[in-house]
Amino acid sequence: MSLITTWADLHNLLAQIDLSGFKFPGGARGFTGVTMLTHMFFAELFVGFALSAPILEAWGARTGSPRMDRLAHSMARFNVLTFSSGGTFAVLFLVLLVGFYPRVTAALFTQFFYILVIAMASMILALWGMYSYYYKWDRYSVLNKRRHVFLGFTMGAFIWVWMVLMTGIDTYMTTGGGPNAEVGTEGSVSSFGAVLTGIFNPIFTEMVLHRTFANLSWPAFALAAWAVFHYIRAKSESDKAFYDWSTSVGLTWGVSFLLLQPIGGFLIAYAMKSSGGYDRLTGAGAGSTTTSSLLYYNLAMVVGLFVLSNVAMYMGAGRHPERAGRRPIQLFGLIAALAGVYSISPLANFPFFYMRYIMILVMVLATAGALYYYVRGRMRFKYGSPGAGYRVTLLALGVLAATTALSMGLMKSNSRVPYTIYNQPQYTVENETPPGHFGQ
Repeated sequence: MSLITTWADLHNLLAQIDLSGFKFPGGARGFTGVTMLTHMFFAELFVGFALSAPILEAWGARTGSPRMDRLAHSMARFNVLTFSSGGTFAVLFLVLLVGFYPRVTAALFTQFFYILVIAMASMILALWGMYSYYYKWDRYSVLNKRRHVFLGFTMGAFIWVWMVLMTGIDTYMTTGGGPNAEVGTEGSVSSFGAVLTGIFNPIFTEMVLHRTFANLSWPAFALAAWAVFHYIRAKSESDKAFYDWSTSVGLTWGVSFLLLQPIGGFLIAYAMKSSGGYDRLTGAGAGSTTTSSLLYYNLAMVVGLFVLSNVAMYMGAGRHPERAGRRPIQLFGLIAALAGVYSISPLANFPFFYMRYIMILVMVLATAGALYYYVRGRMRFKYGSPGAGYRVTLLALGVLAATTALSMGLMKSNSRVPYTIYNQPQYTVENETPPGHFGQ
């Protein structure tokens, strides 16, 4: 009886709540964007770990390092446990697209029908590889190591194919497919030639390379931050040594691919200049825009990633028994920091316009020098007791890397505003009312 009374009271309370005036911050576009960014957070980690885990396992088998095998297993376990989270937001994003943007969704579905079929097949194969790789670990990793590593590579290869195909559709929306692209219409599936023209748009190749390296870079920084948390909770000396070693692997891997990101970003911007969207991205000829502000903030965050990476390498090199390798890292790190700060300062265009790009290149090359000396000394590192400053730096690096990756996606998507597909007025970013909707 009390349960019935409680339910009745709850029903009356809910009936008094008026949500008719509630609007999600940013409206339908904001809600859709937040959903997509949340999905991308999990998806990028998944792609990065799917590509990295079998490489680490194969490397561990070749060198006889049990730590490599253990770290690869942890990555695979993370993917298995979090895939449903990313998948849930992906489904929600698709529902929102169909509900808020029915015309553009129908046009994209018909234009890229064949690509979507291939992408779904690739996703199914990637999931097969992931579950086979993880749940047959104890059997195959001992009895048939090569077969087990092959399963891991199928996971990474097929999810990478998925990423490439989704990038093709995404870049098509950013560039409008280029000057010769056909715009899809509802109700008619485009020819395969038209599909390929849309996929291989002016920034497709550059974006694929940029995203591939990004998905290997910032998840590695996230791995280092994850290892810091586990180090704090570890009880045994062997576990502490393993997690400390994992922070070094994540830092090394993250910095290695971070070095390629400014170059990839420059190539994307250069391609956009010839294909459309660059002026909107930078605010050229129209003053400051949302994306031009994001471009500066993202550049500042990239500089922050390089500075923190150098600081982390300098502190991490303290594990070397002689600590002799810290001096070159300190010198290169100082050069990288000064060059990076100059590139985002008001003096960035002094004494000439291209000075900003020269300073970014100096920052990249100096960080590469610091990485060389850090990797050179890693074979003699003694793991198990990282300093507090080193751990705090890695945590900050992981958070900043994730923020930068999501902010880059936000900037790229906003570069086509006010259109959902760049330069196509019939597809705006404002949500649409489906034909025959309720209330008409």
